[in-house]
Amino acid sequence: MDNVNEVVVADLQNKLQHAAEVQHELVTTPPKTAEQWHDLIQSLLGGAVDFCMKIIAAIAILWAGMWIAKRITRSIKFAMEKRKLEPSLISFTSSFVNILLRIFVIVIVLTTVGVQMTSIVAVLGAGALAVGMALSGTFQNFAGGIIILFLKPFKVGDVIQTASGRMGTVKKIMIFTTELHTFDNQVVFIPNGPLANGEIINLSDRGNRRAEITVGISYGDSVGVARKVILDVLNKDKRILKTPDPEIFVSDLGDSAVVLTVRYWTKFADIYATMGDVREALYKELPRKKINFPFPQIDVHMKK
Repeated sequence: MDNVNEVVVADLQNKLQHAAEVQHELVTTPPKTAEQWHDLIQSLLGGAVDFCMKIIAAIAILWAGMWIAKRITRSIKFAMEKRKLEPSLISFTSSFVNILLRIFVIVIVLTTVGVQMTSIVAVLGAGALAVGMALSGTFQNFAGGIIILFLKPFKVGDVIQTASGRMGTVKKIMIFTTELHTFDNQVVFIPNGPLANGEIINLSDRGNRRAEITVGISYGDSVGVARKVILDVLNKDKRILKTPDPEIFVSDLGDSAVVLTVRYWTKFADIYATMGDVREALYKELPRKKINFPFPQIDVHMKK
Protein backbone atom coordinates (compact mmCIF):
# COMPACT_ATOMS: atom_id res chain seq x y z
CA MET A 1 0.00 0.00 0.00
CA ASP A 2 2.92 2.35 0.67
CA ASN A 3 4.13 1.79 -2.90
CA VAL A 4 0.69 2.67 -4.24
CA ASN A 5 0.71 5.87 -2.19
CA GLU A 6 4.11 6.75 -3.67
CA VAL A 7 2.68 6.36 -7.16
CA VAL A 8 -0.23 8.68 -6.32
CA VAL A 9 2.12 11.26 -4.80
CA ALA A 10 4.39 11.10 -7.85
CA ASP A 11 1.43 11.66 -10.17
CA LEU A 12 0.32 14.71 -8.15
CA GLN A 13 3.86 16.06 -8.21
CA ASN A 14 3.87 15.81 -12.01
CA LYS A 15 0.63 17.76 -12.18
CA LEU A 16 2.02 20.44 -9.85
CA GLN A 17 5.19 20.66 -11.92
CA HIS A 18 3.10 21.14 -15.05
CA ALA A 19 1.15 23.91 -13.30
CA ALA A 20 4.43 25.58 -12.30
CA GLU A 21 5.64 25.44 -15.90
CA VAL A 22 2.41 27.08 -17.03
CA GLN A 23 2.87 29.78 -14.38
CA HIS A 24 6.45 30.37 -15.52
CA GLU A 25 5.29 30.68 -19.10
CA LEU A 26 2.70 33.24 -18.03
CA VAL A 27 5.33 35.30 -16.25
CA THR A 28 7.81 35.24 -19.14
CA THR A 29 5.31 35.56 -21.98
CA PRO A 30 2.05 36.92 -20.60
CA PRO A 31 -1.02 37.05 -22.86
CA LYS A 32 -1.28 40.29 -24.79
CA THR A 33 -4.90 40.27 -25.95
CA ALA A 34 -8.24 39.78 -24.21
CA GLU A 35 -8.91 36.70 -26.30
CA GLN A 36 -5.69 35.09 -25.12
CA TRP A 37 -6.58 35.94 -21.52
CA HIS A 38 -10.02 34.39 -22.01
CA ASP A 39 -8.57 31.17 -23.46
CA LEU A 40 -6.05 30.92 -20.63
CA ILE A 41 -8.70 31.36 -17.92
CA GLN A 42 -10.96 28.83 -19.62
CA SER A 43 -8.09 26.34 -19.78
CA LEU A 44 -7.21 26.80 -16.10
CA LEU A 45 -10.83 26.57 -14.98
CA GLY A 46 -11.37 23.50 -17.13
CA GLY A 47 -8.33 21.78 -15.64
CA ALA A 48 -9.39 22.66 -12.08
CA VAL A 49 -12.95 21.49 -12.64
CA ASP A 50 -11.71 18.27 -14.26
CA PHE A 51 -9.40 17.53 -11.32
CA CYS A 52 -12.13 18.28 -8.76
CA MET A 53 -14.56 16.04 -10.63
CA LYS A 54 -12.01 13.23 -10.57
CA ILE A 55 -11.58 13.60 -6.80
CA ILE A 56 -15.34 13.66 -6.23
CA ALA A 57 -15.81 10.66 -8.53
CA ALA A 58 -13.04 8.75 -6.73
CA ILE A 59 -14.64 9.41 -3.32
CA ALA A 60 -18.05 8.37 -4.64
CA ILE A 61 -16.63 5.21 -6.22
CA LEU A 62 -14.78 4.36 -3.00
CA TRP A 63 -17.91 4.73 -0.87
CA ALA A 64 -20.21 2.96 -3.32
CA GLY A 65 -17.65 0.24 -4.07
CA MET A 66 -17.11 -0.63 -0.40
CA TRP A 67 -20.88 -0.69 0.13
CA ILE A 68 -21.41 -2.95 -2.89
CA ALA A 69 -18.54 -5.22 -1.82
CA LYS A 70 -20.15 -5.58 1.60
CA ARG A 71 -23.54 -6.38 0.08
CA ILE A 72 -22.07 -8.91 -2.35
CA THR A 73 -20.22 -10.62 0.48
CA ARG A 74 -23.41 -10.79 2.53
CA SER A 75 -25.37 -12.12 -0.45
CA ILE A 76 -22.81 -14.86 -1.08
CA LYS A 77 -22.81 -15.79 2.60
CA PHE A 78 -26.63 -15.84 2.69
CA ALA A 79 -26.81 -18.00 -0.46
CA MET A 80 -24.31 -20.48 0.96
CA GLU A 81 -26.17 -20.62 4.27
CA LYS A 82 -29.45 -21.17 2.41
CA ARG A 83 -27.89 -24.14 0.61
CA LYS A 84 -26.83 -25.43 4.06
CA LEU A 85 -23.16 -25.65 3.18
CA GLU A 86 -20.53 -26.26 5.83
CA PRO A 87 -19.91 -23.28 8.15
CA SER A 88 -16.16 -23.62 7.53
CA LEU A 89 -16.66 -23.19 3.77
CA ILE A 90 -18.99 -20.22 4.33
CA SER A 91 -16.63 -18.29 6.61
CA PHE A 92 -13.56 -18.97 4.47
CA THR A 93 -15.21 -18.06 1.14
CA SER A 94 -16.96 -14.91 2.41
CA SER A 95 -13.80 -13.47 3.97
CA PHE A 96 -11.74 -14.27 0.86
CA VAL A 97 -14.30 -12.68 -1.51
CA ASN A 98 -14.53 -9.58 0.70
CA ILE A 99 -10.77 -9.00 0.52
CA LEU A 100 -10.67 -9.44 -3.27
CA LEU A 101 -13.57 -7.04 -3.82
CA ARG A 102 -11.98 -4.35 -1.65
CA ILE A 103 -8.70 -4.59 -3.57
CA PHE A 104 -10.63 -4.29 -6.85
CA VAL A 105 -12.41 -1.14 -5.58
CA ILE A 106 -9.10 0.48 -4.56
CA VAL A 107 -7.63 -0.19 -8.01
CA ILE A 108 -10.65 1.47 -9.68
CA VAL A 109 -10.33 4.51 -7.39
CA LEU A 110 -6.64 4.92 -8.26
CA THR A 111 -7.34 4.76 -12.00
CA THR A 112 -10.12 7.32 -11.56
CA VAL A 113 -7.79 9.95 -10.06
CA GLY A 114 -5.43 9.50 -13.00
CA VAL A 115 -2.93 6.87 -11.87
CA GLN A 116 -1.92 4.78 -14.89
CA MET A 117 -2.88 1.10 -14.81
CA THR A 118 0.60 0.08 -15.89
CA SER A 119 2.02 1.85 -12.85
CA ILE A 120 -0.47 0.13 -10.56
CA VAL A 121 0.35 -3.28 -12.04
CA ALA A 122 4.08 -2.66 -11.68
CA VAL A 123 3.71 -1.51 -8.09
CA LEU A 124 1.42 -4.43 -7.20
CA GLY A 125 3.86 -6.87 -8.78
CA ALA A 126 6.82 -5.47 -6.88
CA GLY A 127 4.79 -5.24 -3.71
CA ALA A 128 3.54 -8.81 -4.07
CA LEU A 129 7.12 -10.04 -4.45
CA ALA A 130 8.31 -8.13 -1.39
CA VAL A 131 5.30 -9.11 0.69
CA GLY A 132 5.59 -12.71 -0.47
CA MET A 133 9.18 -12.91 0.73
CA ALA A 134 8.36 -11.20 4.02
CA LEU A 135 5.18 -13.16 4.70
CA SER A 136 6.11 -16.59 3.38
CA GLY A 137 4.79 -18.16 6.59
CA THR A 138 1.48 -16.34 6.22
CA PHE A 139 1.03 -17.67 2.69
CA GLN A 140 1.78 -21.15 4.00
CA ASN A 141 -1.09 -20.64 6.43
CA PHE A 142 -3.29 -19.50 3.53
CA ALA A 143 -2.40 -22.64 1.56
CA GLY A 144 -3.03 -24.71 4.69
CA GLY A 145 -6.49 -23.16 4.99
CA ILE A 146 -7.30 -24.16 1.41
CA ILE A 147 -6.08 -27.72 2.07
CA ILE A 148 -8.24 -27.97 5.20
CA LEU A 149 -11.22 -26.54 3.33
CA PHE A 150 -11.09 -29.01 0.43
CA LEU A 151 -9.67 -32.16 2.04
CA LYS A 152 -11.88 -31.66 5.12
CA PRO A 153 -9.95 -33.51 7.82
CA PHE A 154 -12.32 -31.73 10.19
CA LYS A 155 -15.17 -29.22 10.08
CA VAL A 156 -16.75 -26.63 12.34
CA GLY A 157 -18.18 -28.34 15.40
CA ASP A 158 -15.74 -31.27 15.43
CA VAL A 159 -13.59 -32.05 18.45
CA ILE A 160 -9.96 -32.47 17.40
CA GLN A 161 -6.56 -33.02 18.94
CA THR A 162 -3.59 -31.40 17.19
CA ALA A 163 0.00 -32.57 16.90
CA SER A 164 0.96 -30.12 19.66
CA GLY A 165 -1.53 -31.74 22.05
CA ARG A 166 -4.24 -29.08 21.87
CA MET A 167 -7.75 -30.52 22.21
CA GLY A 168 -11.03 -28.68 21.73
CA THR A 169 -14.00 -27.85 19.54
CA VAL A 170 -13.49 -26.18 16.16
CA LYS A 171 -15.46 -22.91 16.06
CA LYS A 172 -14.14 -21.17 12.92
CA ILE A 173 -11.90 -22.04 9.98
CA MET A 174 -10.56 -18.72 8.68
CA ILE A 175 -8.13 -17.80 5.90
CA PHE A 176 -4.98 -17.97 8.00
CA THR A 177 -6.00 -19.51 11.32
CA THR A 178 -8.44 -21.95 12.89
CA GLU A 179 -10.26 -20.98 16.09
CA LEU A 180 -10.35 -23.76 18.68
CA HIS A 181 -12.27 -23.68 21.98
CA THR A 182 -10.75 -25.96 24.61
CA PHE A 183 -12.75 -27.80 27.28
CA ASP A 184 -11.55 -25.37 29.97
CA ASN A 185 -13.02 -22.46 27.92
CA GLN A 186 -9.80 -21.16 26.37
CA VAL A 187 -9.82 -19.73 22.85
CA VAL A 188 -6.83 -20.89 20.79
CA PHE A 189 -5.95 -19.61 17.30
CA ILE A 190 -3.88 -22.22 15.47
CA PRO A 191 -2.05 -21.33 12.20
CA ASN A 192 -3.46 -23.33 9.31
CA GLY A 193 -0.02 -24.20 7.89
CA PRO A 194 1.26 -26.33 10.77
CA LEU A 195 -2.27 -27.61 11.38
CA ALA A 196 -2.63 -28.92 7.82
CA ASN A 197 0.87 -30.46 7.77
CA GLY A 198 0.74 -32.03 11.24
CA GLU A 199 -1.10 -34.95 12.76
CA ILE A 200 -4.78 -34.31 13.46
CA ILE A 201 -6.98 -36.63 15.53
CA ASN A 202 -10.68 -36.07 14.83
CA LEU A 203 -12.31 -37.31 18.01
CA SER A 204 -15.93 -36.76 16.97
CA ASP A 205 -15.87 -37.76 13.30
CA ARG A 206 -17.14 -41.34 13.81
CA GLY A 207 -19.83 -40.44 16.33
CA ASN A 208 -19.44 -43.36 18.74
CA ARG A 209 -16.37 -44.09 20.86
CA ARG A 210 -15.20 -47.03 22.93
CA ALA A 211 -14.54 -46.29 26.60
CA GLU A 212 -12.24 -48.37 28.76
CA ILE A 213 -11.89 -48.51 32.52
CA THR A 214 -10.17 -50.95 34.88
CA VAL A 215 -11.41 -52.38 38.14
CA GLY A 216 -9.27 -54.22 40.71
CA ILE A 217 -10.80 -56.90 42.93
CA SER A 218 -9.20 -58.91 45.74
CA TYR A 219 -7.72 -62.34 45.23
CA GLY A 220 -10.23 -65.00 46.22
CA ASP A 221 -13.30 -62.97 45.19
CA SER A 222 -15.51 -64.35 42.43
CA VAL A 223 -14.71 -62.98 38.98
CA GLY A 224 -18.11 -64.21 37.74
CA VAL A 225 -20.02 -62.27 40.40
CA ALA A 226 -17.95 -59.16 39.70
CA ARG A 227 -18.65 -59.52 35.98
CA LYS A 228 -22.40 -59.80 36.59
CA VAL A 229 -22.43 -56.68 38.82
CA ILE A 230 -20.50 -54.70 36.21
CA LEU A 231 -22.90 -55.79 33.44
CA ASP A 232 -25.90 -54.77 35.54
CA VAL A 233 -24.39 -51.32 36.08
CA LEU A 234 -23.69 -50.90 32.36
CA ASN A 235 -27.19 -52.06 31.34
CA LYS A 236 -28.87 -49.57 33.67
CA ASP A 237 -27.11 -46.61 32.03
CA LYS A 238 -29.11 -45.61 28.93
CA ARG A 239 -26.18 -43.68 27.50
CA ILE A 240 -24.19 -46.90 27.04
CA LEU A 241 -24.89 -48.65 23.74
CA LYS A 242 -26.06 -52.25 23.72
CA THR A 243 -24.36 -52.90 20.37
CA PRO A 244 -21.48 -53.70 20.24
CA ASP A 245 -21.73 -55.71 23.44
CA PRO A 246 -19.67 -54.59 26.43
CA GLU A 247 -16.52 -56.57 27.18
CA ILE A 248 -15.34 -57.59 30.65
CA PHE A 249 -12.22 -59.72 31.05
CA VAL A 250 -9.26 -60.31 33.35
CA SER A 251 -6.43 -58.21 31.95
CA ASP A 252 -3.80 -58.59 34.67
CA LEU A 253 -2.91 -60.46 37.84
CA GLY A 254 -1.29 -57.74 39.86
CA ASP A 255 0.65 -57.89 43.08
CA SER A 256 -2.40 -57.01 45.14
CA ALA A 257 -5.40 -57.29 42.81
CA VAL A 258 -7.06 -59.14 39.99
CA VAL A 259 -7.49 -56.44 37.33
CA LEU A 260 -10.67 -56.48 35.24
CA THR A 261 -10.85 -54.37 32.07
CA VAL A 262 -14.29 -53.01 31.15
CA ARG A 263 -14.96 -51.82 27.60
CA TYR A 264 -18.20 -50.36 26.29
CA TRP A 265 -19.41 -48.07 23.48
CA THR A 266 -21.14 -44.72 23.83
CA LYS A 267 -21.51 -41.42 22.03
CA PHE A 268 -18.47 -39.17 22.12
CA ALA A 269 -20.36 -36.47 24.02
CA ASP A 270 -21.10 -38.98 26.83
CA ILE A 271 -17.78 -40.78 27.07
CA TYR A 272 -16.24 -38.88 29.98
CA ALA A 273 -19.50 -38.54 31.90
CA THR A 274 -20.25 -42.26 31.69
CA MET A 275 -16.74 -43.24 32.78
CA GLY A 276 -17.12 -41.26 35.98
CA ASP A 277 -20.65 -42.49 36.67
CA VAL A 278 -19.75 -46.15 36.03
CA ARG A 279 -16.78 -45.98 38.41
CA GLU A 280 -18.95 -44.42 41.12
CA ALA A 281 -21.68 -47.03 40.66
CA LEU A 282 -19.16 -49.90 40.82
CA TYR A 283 -17.69 -48.44 44.01
CA LYS A 284 -21.17 -48.74 45.59
CA GLU A 285 -22.43 -52.01 44.08
CA LEU A 286 -19.41 -54.34 44.22
CA PRO A 287 -19.01 -54.29 48.03
CA ARG A 288 -22.73 -55.17 48.38
CA LYS A 289 -21.97 -58.44 46.60
CA LYS A 290 -18.96 -59.14 48.82
CA ILE A 291 -16.48 -58.04 46.13
CA ASN A 292 -13.70 -56.15 47.85
CA PHE A 293 -11.33 -53.52 46.52
CA PRO A 294 -7.76 -54.42 47.43
CA PHE A 295 -5.06 -52.02 48.49
CA PRO A 296 -1.31 -52.48 48.55
CA GLN A 297 -0.18 -54.47 51.56
CA ILE A 298 2.93 -56.24 52.76
CA ASP A 299 3.03 -59.48 54.73
CA VAL A 300 5.86 -59.52 57.27
CA HIS A 301 6.97 -62.87 58.71
CA MET A 302 9.08 -62.71 61.87
CA LYS A 303 11.28 -65.58 63.01
CA LYS A 304 12.40 -66.01 66.58
